[in-house]
Amino acid sequence: MAQCVQSVQELIPDSFVPCVAALCSEEAERLTRLNHLSFAELLKPFSRLTSEVHMRDPNNQLHIIKNLKIAVSNIITQPPHPGAIRKLLNDVVSGSQPAEGLVANVITAGDYDLNISDRSIKASVPWYSNWKDTLMELKESSFYTATTPWFESYRETFLQSMPASDHEFLNHYLACMLVASSSEAEPVEQFSKLSQEQHRIQHNNDYSYPKWFIPNTLKYYVLLHDVSSGDEQRAESIYEEMKQKYGTQGCYLLKINSRTSNRASDEQIPDPWSQYLQKNSIQNQESYEDGPCTITSNKNSDSNLLSLDGLDNEVKDGLPNNFRAHPLQLDSSSDPSNSIDGPDHIKSASSLHETKKANTGIIHGACLTLTDHDRIRQFIQEFTFRGLLPHIEKTIRQLNDQLISRKGLSRSLFSATKKWFSGSKVPEKGINELKNTSGLLYPPEAPELQIRKMADLCFLVQHYDLAYSCYHTAKKDFLNDQAMLYAAGALEMAAVSAFLQPGAPRPYPAHYMDTAIQTYRDICKNMVLAERCVLLSAEILKSQSKYSEAAALLIRLTSEDSDLRSALLLEQAAHCFINMKSPMVRKYAFHMILAGHRFSKAGQKKHALRCYCQAMQVYKGKGWSLAEDHINFTIGRQSYTLRQLDNAVSAFRHILINESKQSAAQQGSFLREYLYVYKNVSQLSPDGPLPQLPLPYINSSATRVFFGHDRRPADGEKQAATHISLDQEYDCESSQQWRELEEQVVALVNKGVIPSNFHPTQYCLNSYSDNSRFPLAVVEEPITVEMAFRNPLKVPLLLTDLSLLWKFQPKDFSGKDNEVKELVKSEPEMIGAEVISEFLINSEESKVARLKLFPHHIGELHILGVVYNLGTIQGSMTIDGIGALPGCHTGNHSLSMSVRGRQDLEIQGPRLNNTKEEKTSIKYGPDRRLDPIITEEMPLLEVFFIHFPTGLLCGEIRKAYVEFVNVSKCPLTGLKVVSKRPEFFTFGGNTSVLTPLSPSASENCSAYKTVVTDSTSMCTALTSSASSVDFGIGTGSQPEVIPVPLPDTILLPGASVQLPMWLRGPDEEGVHEINFLFYYESVKRQPKIRHRILRHTAVICTSRSLNVRAAVCRSNSLEDEEGRGGNMLVFVDVENVNTSEAGVKEFHIVQVSSSSKHWKLQKSVNLSENKDAKLASREKGKFCFKAIRCKEKEVATQSSEKYTFADIIFGNEQIISSASPCADFFYRSLSSELKKPPAQPSVHTEKQSVEDAVRLIQKCSEVDLNIVVLWKAYVVEDSKQLILEGQHHVILRTIGKEAFSYPQKPEPPEMELLRFFRPENTTVSSRPSVEQLSNLIKTSLHYPESFNHPFHQKSLCLVPVTLLLSNCSKADVDVIVDLRHKTTSPEALEIHGSFTWLGQTQYKLKLKSEEIHTLQLKACFVHTGVYNLGTPRVFAKLSDQVTVFETSQQNSMPALIIINNV
Repeated sequence: MAQCVQSVQELIPDSFVPCVAALCSEEAERLTRLNHLSFAELLKPFSRLTSEVHMRDPNNQLHIIKNLKIAVSNIITQPPHPGAIRKLLNDVVSGSQPAEGLVANVITAGDYDLNISDRSIKASVPWYSNWKDTLMELKESSFYTATTPWFESYRETFLQSMPASDHEFLNHYLACMLVASSSEAEPVEQFSKLSQEQHRIQHNNDYSYPKWFIPNTLKYYVLLHDVSSGDEQRAESIYEEMKQKYGTQGCYLLKINSRTSNRASDEQIPDPWSQYLQKNSIQNQESYEDGPCTITSNKNSDSNLLSLDGLDNEVKDGLPNNFRAHPLQLDSSSDPSNSIDGPDHIKSASSLHETKKANTGIIHGACLTLTDHDRIRQFIQEFTFRGLLPHIEKTIRQLNDQLISRKGLSRSLFSATKKWFSGSKVPEKGINELKNTSGLLYPPEAPELQIRKMADLCFLVQHYDLAYSCYHTAKKDFLNDQAMLYAAGALEMAAVSAFLQPGAPRPYPAHYMDTAIQTYRDICKNMVLAERCVLLSAEILKSQSKYSEAAALLIRLTSEDSDLRSALLLEQAAHCFINMKSPMVRKYAFHMILAGHRFSKAGQKKHALRCYCQAMQVYKGKGWSLAEDHINFTIGRQSYTLRQLDNAVSAFRHILINESKQSAAQQGSFLREYLYVYKNVSQLSPDGPLPQLPLPYINSSATRVFFGHDRRPADGEKQAATHISLDQEYDCESSQQWRELEEQVVALVNKGVIPSNFHPTQYCLNSYSDNSRFPLAVVEEPITVEMAFRNPLKVPLLLTDLSLLWKFQPKDFSGKDNEVKELVKSEPEMIGAEVISEFLINSEESKVARLKLFPHHIGELHILGVVYNLGTIQGSMTIDGIGALPGCHTGNHSLSMSVRGRQDLEIQGPRLNNTKEEKTSIKYGPDRRLDPIITEEMPLLEVFFIHFPTGLLCGEIRKAYVEFVNVSKCPLTGLKVVSKRPEFFTFGGNTSVLTPLSPSASENCSAYKTVVTDSTSMCTALTSSASSVDFGIGTGSQPEVIPVPLPDTILLPGASVQLPMWLRGPDEEGVHEINFLFYYESVKRQPKIRHRILRHTAVICTSRSLNVRAAVCRSNSLEDEEGRGGNMLVFVDVENVNTSEAGVKEFHIVQVSSSSKHWKLQKSVNLSENKDAKLASREKGKFCFKAIRCKEKEVATQSSEKYTFADIIFGNEQIISSASPCADFFYRSLSSELKKPPAQPSVHTEKQSVEDAVRLIQKCSEVDLNIVVLWKAYVVEDSKQLILEGQHHVILRTIGKEAFSYPQKPEPPEMELLRFFRPENTTVSSRPSVEQLSNLIKTSLHYPESFNHPFHQKSLCLVPVTLLLSNCSKADVDVIVDLRHKTTSPEALEIHGSFTWLGQTQYKLKLKSEEIHTLQLKACFVHTGVYNLGTPRVFAKLSDQVTVFETSQQNSMPALIIINNV
């Protein structure tokens, strides 16, 4: 149980005190009423004696009575109505509430700190005034627990208001004060009348109430004298007369009203009455018109008026007993709507409010001075000393004498006298009747009752030893007679007496109390008496620290018949659980919930709320979500009923924001209650700030901000640039690529250096982007904020009128105007905001909402959050057991109710982890994505692609158009496009304008520029030249950055330009994502934004077309003497690798062109007669071309960047390969090839000279010849024939090495065994390879193909042979020619036969740079046959090199000669 202000040793004697009746004349009552008090109320504060009292017990032993208190009350002739008592108790409990803002009392129980607010300290503890002491006292007192003043008030009022009953005499009247005034005409006669009235009430059978202790009640005559207006001498004379008549012991003169009430009070007189009057004691039944107890008008409850006869009939006007039925009986639905808007008198504790209202301005005892207070105190002392105690002492002696005489009688005689006395036979002790014998009644004179009377008297004067023995005796008699009600009463008081005996001679007999409680409850059906037993016994058990037994006792008496009693007892049981040696915190919480529920049913809303709140401390955060929901829901409802709307909102909010495990129907109910309560809160302060709403959840970190207009959808053949949109997922890799592209173009614009203040443009900010700087937005361009909402409930949420909440600070960034205007919160002329009228989030759904702002002014914008109406879709579902709150109109899927509120967007920045301090502490950087700076106008470019393909063949050329539109009000300039794949597209070179467009080019809508040719020129090459500078591939420039050729380089506001764009399918098949970044600037330089960008990602799917492989080798022929370095043969293999899925019928090779600075194709040496070069699926074609060096003068006059183009045509039209787009793509493929890092020469060489030698030898085998194969493909699509065209490039670098048009995949390296030792550091040999050396000297044999010789005439045949040696390098070469046969293999002999060279067998020559030397040789044959003359072996070394790189210059082709005999 909770801590009590009084100990149990003080509580019980104060609860059972001698009762004295008061009967006043009308005049006497008038005198006391001048003080706004009745006579009984006047005495109340002084009813405790200030000194010890002595009396003698029957054994003549002196007995000391300490702190004796008497109870004086007006005579009431009707027992109090049970409903009135209930009402009174209810008011007492509701009137006692924990104070707000007092010292919070924290009980530490186990792992819990329970905060139980405490009010009673203030009233009861003298040190309360010093709060420091209070805290120290709370801290040091280990046994200090929370007090429950409402329970103590209830208990006190309950014990005082118990109606008197026949089986016990504790609250029967022992004496009666007869009060008359000295101002009456005949006071003595008035006393006689009062005495007769008292006698009539006591002894007339018409009155069963009140109860009197013994027949000859002590009468005490009191003469009231008004000092301020009465005649003192007359009063004294009357008093003398009274003393003579009634004796000095039986009367008293009480002087009061020493000052007039209307006089201004100079001194402040204390008011000791107020604390007693507030309790509204049921026994202060007399009242008056202006008294504080007049609670309800007596007009509407006449039936409940208590009537007095005789003299006091007129006094009954304002009796406080006219109670109605309890107004707070809850109906079964427990619907709070009953009391939400009801009138005041329905609310709990209303009577107390009215009492307080009545009390305000009324001063009790206004006519009394402190001397009068002392006089009243003296009067009580005199009455007790001289009147009451002697009377009690005498009565005890009489009863004791009877008891002694009874003990002397035999048992049989005694039972006979009992029969005679009772006039009824002793009941049989049948087991069935045992339960019904509570109905047995003893006559007042019965000897058993005399024992009980004596026991009660001894108990009232604190003689507990004697009381116990008497109760014990009476108990036995009652049990023998099976008078169970009497027996239970005796057991109850015997137990209490045993506990209170000084020196504790025997333990507290708890089983007596248990039996008494059981008897009262089960047999006598008297819950009031059972409750008294429980209250006393629990208090006694608690004082003995038997909390478990006390709790069990308290819980046992909870029942359905009284919610208030059950609530209080459950609460006390809960306190017992927490006060145990090892506190049972969960039991405490559970019983507090039960108590709260019963308080609620009893209409005690505040106490119910308090209980639930205290229990919540235990359940909170323990994962018992359903229990938490129940408690929060109840707290919310109770708070709402008590108009504590903020608390109600908070409680309902908790139910909604925790991950609820409730059913959908229950959640729907919770949400509707919440909305209803919120609506009421917002109506109270309609102009206040918008409240924070708990739903839906907003994932702040997932908020994305997009600057700019939405992308336009594709319009027919027009396709807008993809740019950036909120629909695109963030990809770290691609964002890095875009950043690199932007850095490339910015570096180029800024002369190769990226400015220090450069930051990549970010149009879309999210949790991955760098949000540490304030983002820049452009005025008049929308800002879109995407928020991620999540509905945690199983019911849908409907948000209406959803818009962003922002504040704006207009500023001028140009520096002219430095003043900062005040913040603007919602001015549409500054910032326009989009409103979403309805936004539905289904149950447990995550959904994003996009809201736009339109800035119309430059300045600083701060996006604070969102504002919306929160509502729910009302379905046709009903909630079990929970009635909907009023005001929710239900319609099928219509918005039931909504409240306006806001949610703030607060985004936590990234955790800082750079410095040591940041690593050791948790610090977060700023996230400024919601705080954009609005800058001045900038140009805005839109790009549209027209006829842009999605699928191409590898190498296919397609012409499309690009449209550039300036949709802003500023001109733009400096338009460039940058891409990682510049070989994919071209806008055409500078020469494209110069090349005349041939009429035939329009045939088949060719993308190329063509010229019609004669059929005769088929095999010879047509040459032209072009400079790579014309195609933007100048030296040192970045090939990826391509300026867009705008006319006049400026695009005016609203203007649009269409430019042709040629595309070439990438050489690898598959899906290609090609990124274009368009860069542009404003004509007027802006301080904040230097440039803007637009992105486009083209997705192209390429399918296989042709594979081209080519090789080049030296020609042995020396026909073309003018080509002094010799000629070369170019072999080109073209294979159709297209799969039939693309619908390609066949490919035509229409032209093969070469492009080089030094070489050109001269003619085709195909021997095939077939003019058309067609390739069907999987066919392969082989072409052979002769290539010659460009003429020296051509090479000399041309700049180093000039390329010679030579076209060999297989069709009727020449495609001018040096013009756009053929040359563009050629140059782009060339530049991408050049970008590849060259193979690094070895660095482990001994001498630099060796390096140079190797380099020279390598240069001999190098050639820079590039082949372009142009083709047409015939495609059947939708029964129409289309002609596609394209080109493939092969870059030939090395003689004899095959090159490919498509990128080669490197073969995976073979697995090697692991080596567990370090290989020796072998220097890589810098010897040139065999192929490189074989190209140093070119050899050629000139001889007749057949030779006729008459062998019969001359047996030896001599044939002259010329050996041509050509030095291919730029250095001098020493050559050795060895004519000796070294071939000894029999196969060689068989195949070629044998012959010999005549003359010198070895020649040593020195050839100068690119010199051709002729050797005249003779071969000797002995018979006919076919011979191979290619046997001379040639060795070469560079003249100036010491190291000899000698290797046989083997001729690759056999030189066959036929010797005939004639």
